[in-house]
Amino acid sequence: MSNGRFRRAACAALLSAAVAGLEVLVEIDSGHRRTGVAPDRAGEVAAAARAAGLQVLGVFTFPGHSYAPGDRERATADESVALATAADGLRAVGIEPRVRSGGSTPTATLSEPDVLTELRPGSYVFQDAQQAELGSADLADVALTVVATVVSRGADRAVLDAGSKVLGADRPSWTTGYGRLPDHPDARVVALSEHHATVTFPGPAPAVGEQVRVAPNHVCTAVNLADELVVVDGGAEVDRWRVAARGRNT
Repeated sequence: MSNGRFRRAACAALLSAAVAGLEVLVEIDSGHRRTGVAPDRAGEVAAAARAAGLQVLGVFTFPGHSYAPGDRERATADESVALATAADGLRAVGIEPRVRSGGSTPTATLSEPDVLTELRPGSYVFQDAQQAELGSADLADVALTVVATVVSRGADRAVLDAGSKVLGADRPSWTTGYGRLPDHPDARVVALSEHHATVTFPGPAPAVGEQVRVAPNHVCTAVNLADELVVVDGGAEVDRWRVAARGRNT
């Protein structure tokens, strides 16, 4: 038995010993190159898991290489081929892949329903600035924003009282700034410190004391930095949602 096969069999045995009859999915790599086995090895892994006493329900993947400009379509195609290949591998060893799970926010609207039985987009529930810049959402679709106040103003720029401790510090190299202002689509968040954001405007900046909405680049990080979210409908507060996972990173 090769070292790879031995490790997979050993891991399956440990899982089975910990939870008898555990239901599992085989993770495959569909192009993100993070975790998961090659799609054509999924049947082998599933057979090892079954031999260890686990119940194999299917396969799953994360097409995370969709998070780059122009890569949404390619990542969706990669995901479809990988899941189909892995599903065939399970069938070849007598396991019907009832679950074929995948998806990411950039590929969510492109994924093929006849290939996937489950979609797992994360940022999709709120959307964010990077999704708008990837083209998988419009700025108007972003449902979570940070309300910040202008605390300093120059001719074409303003400093806001919302920094990385509120917006998060994520800035992929292809984004145009550290967030976007839905009500000022041509403005750019050009600098971010812990407590402040510097925003440039094509025309006069808002006055000191005015409030603006900022869409974070990565909404998941922003939510994790807040104790609660304020739900607004028509400009009026209608509810507050406690962030249940706040402080649960360790």
